Amino acid sequence: MGKKVSYKSKIIDFCTENRVSTTEVADALGKSGVLPKVTALNPNQYRVGPVRAIFTAHNSNYAVHEQIREVKKGEVVIIFAHACEDRAIIGDLVSKYILLYKGAAALVVQGLVRDAATLKRQNYSVWAEGVSPLGCFNDPAKPYPEDLEKQMRATYEGGIAICDDGGVTVIPADRLNEEMLTQLKLIEMQEDIWFFCLDTLKWDTKKIVCDKAYLTEQSLLSSTHIEQLSELSKALDQGKTSE
Repeated sequence: MGKKVSYKSKIIDFCTENRVSTTEVADALGKSGVLPKVTALNPNQYRVGPVRAIFTAHNSNYAVHEQIREVKKGEVVIIFAHACEDRAIIGDLVSKYILLYKGAAALVVQGLVRDAATLKRQNYSVWAEGVSPLGCFNDPAKPYPEDLEKQMRATYEGGIAICDDGGVTVIPADRLNEEMLTQLKLIEMQEDIWFFCLDTLKWDTKKIVCDKAYLTEQSLLSSTHIEQLSELSKALDQGKTSE
């Protein structure tokens, strides 16, 4: 048997080379996949990588210190926090360890971070829900709820995270296939045609997005655009009604 194609690698490479945005990826996923509430701590960052899920809970980051030992180079580390109130999960020490010494592509915290001045000064690739000087305790505590952790792992672990100024979008592991790669390429094509229609043809957005007039009024489009239209005859960002 031939070597199995790694669509995970292909999708990471395509997103990185074309700087596919979190917005475009969310559209390719049918308006889904966005990790809620997290935003970029530092602007103009773009990172893509396989997800490493970390879990901690109950005002303690002890579990974070244990689990980040296993981080691999190039991974996007996502820390999921439960019942940590208004306490920051990690700060500059853990961030430096994960990003510099472990070589992670990015650090995403579904919670707060501290030492914001240092994280900004060092321009670390950190995404979080916000900042606070108040930290967690580093003693063992009751673990992250088992049923919720199972749910989060099923949703995020093994997937690919795309991180930019728009936030974080994750392509689930079960969507890392040829269909997903094709969908991303089509979304890129669609964006090219939409902006050509806007910037060059001066069409209004209803005509472009809703009416998709480029499918019928092709006389002003380039030959390259016309070749792409057969693949763009339907909306690419519509969620599936059934799975």
